[in-house]
Amino acid sequence: MASTLGVDDVRKIASLAKLELTPAEVELFARQLTGILDYVNALERVNTAGVEPTSHPLAIAPAWRADDPWPSLDREAALGGAPDASLRAGLFKVPKVL
Repeated sequence: MASTLGVDDVRKIASLAKLELTPAEVELFARQLTGILDYVNALERVNTAGVEPTSHPLAIAPAWRADDPWPSLDREAALGGAPDASLRAGLFKVPKVL
């Protein structure tokens, strides 16, 4: 893995992401991304032999609850408290989003 990213690399990444960066941002991101890659390279050198893969840092059991059927709220009760609800159509009316 490359340990440094130059300004040309950052410009290429920004182009792929369809980002417009100022020259100052390109310089800043080149330094920041190089720092991130240096940190990842340091993590790759850590000896993890004998370490079991985990999905969580703590040894806890999942907290599952029973999936019991539950009656839903009555349609008229649900729509009764909503402004401009259409009881006939059974719909909530909301402002148009453009």
